[in-house]
Amino acid sequence: MRTDHDSACRPLFAVDSSQQSCTITLQFEGEQISVPAGTSVAAALLLKGAGDFRTTPVKSSPRAPYCMMGICFECLVEIDGKPSRQACLTTVREGMVVRRQQGASDLSSPIAGDQNGQ
Repeated sequence: MRTDHDSACRPLFAVDSSQQSCTITLQFEGEQISVPAGTSVAAALLLKGAGDFRTTPVKSSPRAPYCMMGICFECLVEIDGKPSRQACLTTVREGMVVRRQQGASDLSSPIAGDQNGQ
């Protein structure tokens, strides 16, 4: 099992270069990548050989997309500073910043975040 984030993976998909389409540039782990517009974040990262997307909260085991339809939650990433976003259900946007999610995310709840007792 590969766990080194710095080494490149072989991409799982290839872009059909015969079709000219608009491309979107986003940032993943500090690297600029260009992908076809309309692509999901998960497909874009797989296309670029990103490998694992997150680690599990208990054992820090690497995880990557599995179902690609929003059922398994293995593709959780941080998008524009917001944790626990399903990469398979999110469409890429120009300038989007995506990071791997390491372990459990800190999700604040309106009740837990209420400091005034209201």
